[in-house]
Amino acid sequence: MERISTPDIPPVGPYSPAVRVGPWLFLSGQIALRPDGTIEKSSIEAETQQVLNNLKALLEKANASPEHIVKVTIFLTDMAFFSAVNSVYERFFPQGKYPARETVAVSALPRGARVEISAIAYIGE
Repeated sequence: MERISTPDIPPVGPYSPAVRVGPWLFLSGQIALRPDGTIEKSSIEAETQQVLNNLKALLEKANASPEHIVKVTIFLTDMAFFSAVNSVYERFFPQGKYPARETVAVSALPRGARVEISAIAYIGE
């Protein structure tokens, strides 16, 4: 088992941002934390983009990319954000190769975030 992190994504608790086990990479839920520890909240689109940027940074640290993601879970504090989050999310995946996914409404997220995304990637041996 290999724990993966990057100094650009400060964790908000006692967990590993990503863990590789064999060919699988498990990416912990990411919120829109910037490298300085502040959270992007100018718009739900900008917040979603920062979340995806954080996931991409972890993928790159593991020598992977968004096309390796096979499963995603999106947590939203308000389902009214669904369409706006989808518009950013769909551009994250090359050529429309979307992974399996669910979107869940939650009452709150860490640090007042409105969107959190976790993922599982298959990156081979």
